[in-house]
Amino acid sequence: MNDRFQAVLWDFGGVILTSPFEAFNRYEAELGLPRDFIRRINAVNPDHNAWAQMERAEIDLKRFAELFEAEARALGGELSGHTVVGLLSGQVRPEMVEALKRVREHYRIACITNNMPAGHGPSMTRSAETAAQVTQIMALFEHVVESSKLNLRKPDPRIYQHTCELLGVAPEQCIYLDDLGINLKPARAMGMATIKVDSAAQALDELEALLGLPLR
Repeated sequence: MNDRFQAVLWDFGGVILTSPFEAFNRYEAELGLPRDFIRRINAVNPDHNAWAQMERAEIDLKRFAELFEAEARALGGELSGHTVVGLLSGQVRPEMVEALKRVREHYRIACITNNMPAGHGPSMTRSAETAAQVTQIMALFEHVVESSKLNLRKPDPRIYQHTCELLGVAPEQCIYLDDLGINLKPARAMGMATIKVDSAAQALDELEALLGLPLR
């Protein structure tokens, strides 16, 4: 094992769960919108747009839908903000859960997630089975740092620093996994080793190499 590291920090959606981007692409195709149109909406004014406000729990679902739909129209598209929220519920990646269990035997672990307030996000559309799985997975982490409870979201460096303080570790002693490069950049600038998750197999290859620990 690598003694350089004391903690592994995990994003949730797109890392432990499958990414919602495929569902976004299917919805865009149904509506005749350009591929990745939804992601383009979120790239406009990313710190203050509807998505950012919702993940900081500054607005409710109704207001989010109104603002998000207006942002879509400004880019030339029509969609339903409520439908987009319903597409956020991914499926559990069993191999990532197994890796999480193995990592926690040797290292501190925490989750840093940009999420929507309870009752307003993907939890509303998950099956009972998936909801139970998510609850069990969340219980594995020492800390779950949620943007909607902290009123602070990635990529704000303060959310990473807050997580390190909860664990009592320095950023240089951490590995952070996320599926979005924009969220990895500040973590890397603080000194963390980072892994951009494109697939479970690729991410686990990189994490095993960093930790010197078999995870499958």
